[in-house]
This record gives sequence, structure tokens and C-alpha cells, in this order.
Amino acid sequence: MIKYLIQLIYPNTCICCHKHLVDTETFVCTQCLLELPATNFHLMPHNDLEKLFWGRINIERAIALFFYKKGGKTAKILHALKYHDTPEIAEFLGRYYGTFLKDFVKENNIDALVAIPLHKNKLRTRGYNQSEKLAAGLADTLAIENLSDNITRNKFTETQTKKSRLERSDNVNKVFEVNDIKQFENKHILLIDDVITTGATIDSCANEILQISNCKVSIAGLAFAYHGV
Repeated sequence: MIKYLIQLIYPNTCICCHKHLVDTETFVCTQCLLELPATNFHLMPHNDLEKLFWGRINIERAIALFFYKKGGKTAKILHALKYHDTPEIAEFLGRYYGTFLKDFVKENNIDALVAIPLHKNKLRTRGYNQSEKLAAGLADTLAIENLSDNITRNKFTETQTKKSRLERSDNVNKVFEVNDIKQFENKHILLIDDVITTGATIDSCANEILQISNCKVSIAGLAFAYHGV
């Protein structure tokens, strides 16, 4: 009865379509999950996201769970994830993402996850780093080490939203720093971000990690803003 009354006052609705969720659903209804534009990049070496980084950084693999299109359901999820003060959504999506990546992690010998960090000023404003929450959910499902605390964003950068590819690259040049090099040595790191557009932020962070002895980097975004979609 108490649960029923709470749902009447604070209805539990899907963040995409706003319909009421049933007891077995969390944040996103089953219908919307099925309708999200999956990339299946984890099954596709040399996919379009990997090609984005060719000639730029020496990564092993690059994947994303969904395609991103402005106004689409993926965009609604990412907006809620970033701006609705609901870090639980990111952890839920990380756990969901992880169910697709168990074989990928084993086949590519991934050792640890690392989320793209936020600068402390932005973290203070938002209250949480959505990429860190994604990484936490992924680590839970995949049962691998989460080393997100080992890299720091030491330079505050302006928002990337309205910048060109060149401007984005300049904006994030040399902004990341590894705290303890030994934690990354001889490891294959899966670098986690929420949405990948030009990949400039990934470039900067991955390049910092790749300077470490015998360290490999792969990339996993929740979404890829691919203009072909």
C-alpha cells in the first residue's frame, strides 16, 4: 500500500517516453530500450568509430553502445544522465552496457576501466561525473578493476558543444595527468566516456595513458554522434 501511494505521488516513469514503468523496469522502459539505435560495434572490428581515430592515436578497439542523434531517444537519456541530478541512471546504463561486453573484454584482454575525468570545478557544479558512474556500473557487471581515480583533469576547459573539431582539440590539449604510472603499466585500459563526437577529449586522455610503459588503450562510449545516422 505504501509503495502504491508513493507511485501515485511520485510516478516512476521512463526517461524517454515518460510512460509508467512496471516493477521489472528501471529508468527506461523495455520498449524504449529495444528501440534505442544499437551500434553493435563490439562485434565489428574496424567500425566507423575506430576509423574516427585512425592516424590520430594508437588504440586497440573503439566501441559505443548506441548511436546518438539530436532529438532522439539516446539524446534524451544522455540529457537526463548529465543534467537531472540522477547518477543512478548512469550506473544502471553501465550495468546494462556491461551485459553486452563480457566476451569483448575477455577476447581483448581488458585489464581495467578508466573514466574520462571532470575538472573539480565542473564536478562541484554537477555533483557527479556521469562517465565515472558509467564505469562503476560496467565494472560491477564485468567484474574488472576500475582505476578511474588514477587520472585527473588538471585544466578547466570550456564546453565542447559548439566548437569545431580543431577548436575541440585545442581546448583539451594537455589537460589530463596520470597520478600513479605504475597502476597503468603493462595493462590494457578501457577508456570510458558518455558520448563521443569528434573524439578530441579521448585523444588527449588516451595519449597521456599511452606514454606509460607497455600500456594499451581501447575506447568505450555509451553513444557515438555519427553524422551518417
